[in-house]
Amino acid sequence: MKNRSFFLIATSVFISYQSFGQTSQIKIAQNAVGKLQVAIASGMDKSKQMTVVGEGLKATESAQTDKKTKNWPETWAIRSYLSSYVALIDQDETNSEKYYATAVETLDSAKRLDKFQSNTALTDAANYNIILKKQEKGNKAYTNNEFKTAFTLLKEVSDFFPKDTVISINTALSAQNINDYNSALFYFKRAKDNGIKNPVVFQSMAGIYTSKFEQEAAIRILEDGLKVNPYNIYLNNNYINLLLDNERYDQAKQVIEKSLTIESKNKLLYFLYGYLYQISSNNSTAELAYKKALALDQNYFDALYQLGLVYVNNANDALKGDKEKRAQEFSALINRAEFVLLQAHEINPNDRPTVQLLIDIYTRKNRLDKAQELKRKLEEF
Repeated sequence: MKNRSFFLIATSVFISYQSFGQTSQIKIAQNAVGKLQVAIASGMDKSKQMTVVGEGLKATESAQTDKKTKNWPETWAIRSYLSSYVALIDQDETNSEKYYATAVETLDSAKRLDKFQSNTALTDAANYNIILKKQEKGNKAYTNNEFKTAFTLLKEVSDFFPKDTVISINTALSAQNINDYNSALFYFKRAKDNGIKNPVVFQSMAGIYTSKFEQEAAIRILEDGLKVNPYNIYLNNNYINLLLDNERYDQAKQVIEKSLTIESKNKLLYFLYGYLYQISSNNSTAELAYKKALALDQNYFDALYQLGLVYVNNANDALKGDKEKRAQEFSALINRAEFVLLQAHEINPNDRPTVQLLIDIYTRKNRLDKAQELKRKLEEF
């Protein structure tokens, strides 16, 4: 944006100026503006452009002290425009900041004095340059983790360029970093309404809504994100987790089933699918889902733990069955549980629920030495 702005600014102020009894200094300043436009359009070297600008600034300094021209809005408008241009192209940061401050100050004076709005081309061009400088300063502040300063500057830039989604996002991120979540949502929404598809925007908005306990809004924004990013793994996972958090289990199952037709190698989806069936007491389907997850990653701790829990639950159910069969079924299932949970324990030896399940299994199998060993370990956690 910045590189093309110079010519746009130049063409916007290439007009014929009218003033009332102009002095020679104002004419010099006007001529400097005209010569600058030609220099910009022809691609003249920046150092030569600075020479032209210097002539105009010197003339406006004189005009500011003249009794007749010091109250002319044109004096201040030209000075603001030329100063704002220097602020953008001067590589010396201190010098650039000095002219930026001058541009802001003189623009305010130009607008205040211009009751008939006869210098709007100049003041609009100066304001445009100032906005670009604020964007530069805002981005630098964000990089330096000065988020409050970044937000103050970038919100002005975004309000000036409301359809620029990148600026909207940077403004929202600045607001989010200072915990101004309402402003963050406003600027994220602006980016969304202007066609942004970046999944991070939808994730960030959903996160803010969740922190505000607006679960319905969070779910809707993730659905909007998935419309423009079908089956995006991160949005999809967030969406499923949010449905689970809000106990929308049937809806979550449908989403997972549909997702698995596209992502057949996604171990997390298989795990979640198994978990949903496990909590609805359909242990056979849960077992199959966990095994599919483990086929993709044999060291998947969560799947191992939950599969062990499935076998423990099935073993407990077996005790309710026929007397002749229940002991045999219980033994087979509790052995499976032990085997799987030992794998889980090996992967994560400090997980208390896993150790506790193993203690229960060894106690029921009358292997009290193993149970006692694990109990001592549990006390060390």
